[in-house]
Amino acid sequence: MRTEDLAASVQRKLAPLYIIHGDETLLSLEAVQTLRDTARQQGYSEREVLTVENAAHFQWSQLTSQGQSLSLFAELRILELRIPNGKPGTEGGKALEAFAGKLPSDTLSIITLPKLDKAALNSKWMTALAKAGEVIEAKTIERSALPQWISKRLATQQQSLSPDAMEWLVDRVEGNLLAALQEIQKLALLHPAGKLSLNDLEAAVANVARYDVFQLGEALLIGDAERLCHMLAGLKAEGESAVLVLWALTEETRNLFRFAQGRSRNIASAQLIKDLRLWGNKQRLIEPAASRLNRRQITQALASAARIDGLIKGIGTGDVWNELTAMALSLSTQC
Repeated sequence: MRTEDLAASVQRKLAPLYIIHGDETLLSLEAVQTLRDTARQQGYSEREVLTVENAAHFQWSQLTSQGQSLSLFAELRILELRIPNGKPGTEGGKALEAFAGKLPSDTLSIITLPKLDKAALNSKWMTALAKAGEVIEAKTIERSALPQWISKRLATQQQSLSPDAMEWLVDRVEGNLLAALQEIQKLALLHPAGKLSLNDLEAAVANVARYDVFQLGEALLIGDAERLCHMLAGLKAEGESAVLVLWALTEETRNLFRFAQGRSRNIASAQLIKDLRLWGNKQRLIEPAASRLNRRQITQALASAARIDGLIKGIGTGDVWNELTAMALSLSTQC
């Protein structure tokens, strides 16, 4: 289930167990609050919270005892189990399997986890939980979907944005959904209902964008020069490792080189995508990017990567971040 579908789902029926996982903290928190509010409306008046700080030292018997013990003051209650690192361990996994097999009838159980890898999603304990309850994934809102998300939030305040104002706001809140919500709520306090202009936003909104180095590859393939500059400046300000940034840019440049070579030999794009192990949006972006760039641009970018690697190691002269930006821009649509 997607987080945006939860509110309508619980109005129809409240399941005995919900498992919420994902790397978007705001959406996870909101999903939990939706469940709490709905449960309280239906008479769940008590709440117990268990947090697994260290799976090896956590008393997993608490989960069983909390699940089996009857409330002294209320018939219905909420039990929240938080596993911040997403790794219950062997004993915890068995406890979760047992819990899923015998859910307490008077309890709404909510288990929150971070984004789970493939091994965790296919584990016995996760399979048992998924069979017994509803799984909700708090997915990251991609940049392409962010305007729609912002528009929905603004609509609840009877506000909207002009196209240039929306683009400006997305640049400043990308990758930081919690801060984005705070800025949206601020707009309700500072401005009346209606359409807001770019001037309205510039006076009110802070630059709270946070960038993930692993988003660089996608931005490079798109070739958006302005966004690449924003991202690199943001990563530098946040103290990101130049080594990791260089790796991300170089990996995508190598993929472009190999894809272009393969297409010149008439190898099918689908086969190349499979061979290069591309996933997500990169599968649809790689071919247009390879068509946009020529061999000289790509090979020069790889040469730049080798030079920047030397700078990071103290060989040569120059500013590493300026060189990283120049390398990225050499592969943008402006070149």
